Amino acid sequence: MTVRDYRVLDDSNLIVSASARRKYHVALTHRAFGLRSTWQIAFRSTTGQICAGFSDLIVDNGMGPDRIRIAAIRQLTPEDEEDLLIRFGKIESDTEQTPPPEEVEGAGVEELD
Repeated sequence: MTVRDYRVLDDSNLIVSASARRKYHVALTHRAFGLRSTWQIAFRSTTGQICAGFSDLIVDNGMGPDRIRIAAIRQLTPEDEEDLLIRFGKIESDTEQTPPPEEVEGAGVEELD
């Protein structure tokens, strides 16, 4: 997989673009300190393919490269990508949330004889 671009969601999750149409959610086994501020990342694999459990993400956090094992990789649909971006607070949801009902004072009740 040739990485064209990536977007950091948090210290252990990112979206990697292999092309304009193929995007992947990459989850790491633990936090990668410096992932949010680094300008470049690298993937290392002994098999020649990036796969969960056998590949590493390499991040240079300013104190030397840090290798973090990849826990999971999942190809994303455009809807999956949007859901992840909303879940990690990167974009706002387009769906309008229903406002809570307003309290309305009721009419007084008068007893009749």
